[in-house]
Amino acid sequence: MNTTQQNLFVHTGLHNWELSLKRATAFFDKYSDEELLQPIVPGKNRVVYLLGHLAAVHDRMLPLLGLGDRLYPHLDEIFVTNPDNPATTLPAITELRNAWNTVNNRLTEQFRNWTPEEWLQKHTAVSDEDFAKEPHRNRLSLVLNRSGHVQYHLGQLVWFNKKG
Repeated sequence: MNTTQQNLFVHTGLHNWELSLKRATAFFDKYSDEELLQPIVPGKNRVVYLLGHLAAVHDRMLPLLGLGDRLYPHLDEIFVTNPDNPATTLPAITELRNAWNTVNNRLTEQFRNWTPEEWLQKHTAVSDEDFAKEPHRNRLSLVLNRSGHVQYHLGQLVWFNKKG
């Protein structure tokens, strides 16, 4: 693959990531803290749960991509390990909004500075031996996967929009 092709792949991956974040942030910013406490549809996850879930999953990307320690590991118990439970005491929604913005800004800043070679490096969840056999298990692949994860949850949130 030549440098022009690598740059195009990197640009495409970064654009996909930033567009996913922009859409999700616009959704979360559109609603008040009280509205985020509502279920997407009766009997399903609350909107705040998806906000916390996405912030926690993106926080997990920091060490996975070799970018340092997590900022919000305490979010896992509520938003990753367990399903949404209205009886659970949640962090303040302001804290969740800040976590979402902080972790995504940190990731995006790093992504913008990576060279194509850095994008194509292995992430920390793959061994050197496995990466030699499966070089597609790289940082770019992981970021594209997480962009798709955001889009998946935005698809669920469409139903919240239809309520009003």
